[in-house]
Amino acid sequence: MTPRQTTRGAWLAVVAVVAVSLNLRPGATVVGPLMAEILADLGQGSTWGGLLTAMPGLCFAAFGALAVGLAVRVGLNRALWLGAAVTAVGLLARAFVPDAAAFLAFTALGYAGIAVGNVLLPGFIKRRFPGHVAGMMTLYSCLLAVGATLASAAAVPLASVLPGQWRGSLAVWGGVAALAVVPMLAVALTEGSARVRGPRPERGPSLVRSRRAVALGIFFGVQSMQAYTQFGWAAQMYRDGGVDAADAGLLVSLIASFGIVTGLVMATVVERVRDLRGVVVALGVLLVVGYLGILYAPTTVPWLWAVSLGLSGAAFPMALALVTARSRDPHVTARLSAFGQSIGYALAALGPFAVGVIHGRTGSWTLPLWLLIGSAVVMVAAGLVASAPGDVDDDLSGVPGRAPGR
Repeated sequence: MTPRQTTRGAWLAVVAVVAVSLNLRPGATVVGPLMAEILADLGQGSTWGGLLTAMPGLCFAAFGALAVGLAVRVGLNRALWLGAAVTAVGLLARAFVPDAAAFLAFTALGYAGIAVGNVLLPGFIKRRFPGHVAGMMTLYSCLLAVGATLASAAAVPLASVLPGQWRGSLAVWGGVAALAVVPMLAVALTEGSARVRGPRPERGPSLVRSRRAVALGIFFGVQSMQAYTQFGWAAQMYRDGGVDAADAGLLVSLIASFGIVTGLVMATVVERVRDLRGVVVALGVLLVVGYLGILYAPTTVPWLWAVSLGLSGAAFPMALALVTARSRDPHVTARLSAFGQSIGYALAALGPFAVGVIHGRTGSWTLPLWLLIGSAVVMVAAGLVASAPGDVDDDLSGVPGRAPGR
């Protein structure tokens, strides 16, 4: 391969990372600002809404657990391409189905594709850009926030001008997801499958034996639970507190937008700061302040509570950065990504569903918000362990079943 071909291939890989990253959050964040309209049109209540907001966590956990196995069988590039294609099909189809069951089914299909990208893209970055992991992970986490922000900010305005109203708004992001299929397919065609070598994930040492890996999964999970609860219900919390629908959507987009800023800095912070415990505690405090503000003064300075929640979301790029920073071997990185996200998204599914059920039965946001405040303590405790110096690779040293030479 000539230097020119190598450069062209590198830029194609960058475009693929950009396209896939941008589409890993809009399918979920577009739902919250339109929740009231979706529930009314499909004839459902808060419990069904809780299930809908739990779908990202459920699907990311279930299908994310299968992603590494898929990459072993068909190759990393092909697996990411398949994930992008499935995402586009599911998100487009759900915008046009007439009933609630089909809507959930196609939502699950779209989220299954997103789960593949969630798990495998960090491994793709580690393998394709070994000398620029921190920079590419920063780009990745920033683009996740950009996608989340654009979808939540545009949800209500698009619904007001497009045919089908909320359906048209959802369909836009299905179309955008289809655009990600092209560069990822081009990478798969030009670079081959990029098969994952080494022992199959199930034959390696169990990551449950690593206290650090388990803590990272819990940290990732509780943070994700907070994020998807905010994406799914914060707009409705604001609306019920007296904020109009369009402004509520903008406030949720403000929450998501801080992921851009924090995504730019957290990978570097994780790479350069040895003791991250103070950062973890600060993130927990910001989370509590934001929820208390929504509970007791939703219309007083609503932007302040959104800013506080948005800054607390720095826990997400921190968790992503810790996956690569606390592992050395790319195979361990992929396994840790799958392990952490499977545990993480299983926990993430509980929060939005519980919030929907409790709100439906009590007609109030008081108990759900206090439960979310309490979970911030769990997030901080897990984060203190996950961010401690050291590698998961070292935790697995001498564990029976460990791959020779690792």
